[in-house]
Order: sequence, then structure tokens, then C-alpha cells
Amino acid sequence: MPIVYNKLFDLLRERGYTTYKIRKEKLIGQGTLTAIKNGTGGLDAKTISRLCEILSCQPGDIMEYIPEGGTDDV
Repeated sequence: MPIVYNKLFDLLRERGYTTYKIRKEKLIGQGTLTAIKNGTGGLDAKTISRLCEILSCQPGDIMEYIPEGGTDDV
């Protein structure tokens, strides 16, 4: 999947969000959380907007486009 969310997980960790806290505060549902961790799913625009509001960031701060061939294609 060309969109990766490593930046999101780094930012959440920096801000003190554990997997439990993410689920408890309903930032991301369990199924979606698992899917983005495994690279098999993504976030919808509403979730991205909410995360950006809560984390005071821009979409580029939580996700990154990686071409199919990896970073060498850029």
C-alpha cells in the first residue's frame, strides 16, 4: 500500500497515546488501527481531519506516500 502511517504512530507515541488510549478515546477503531498497522487499510478523510485537529498537525505529518517500488523511485 503506497500510503503509510508510520508518522502517525510516532506522533501518537510522542503525545502519550497508547493503543488502549486510542481505542478508549475513539480516535481510530480497532479494525482500522490493525489495518493501518499491517498496511492493509487506510484512514478516511473524516478520521484524518479529526486526528489533525486533536494532534494539531497537517495530514502530511501523519501519513506519507511511498511509491510501490520503495523510496528509490523518488
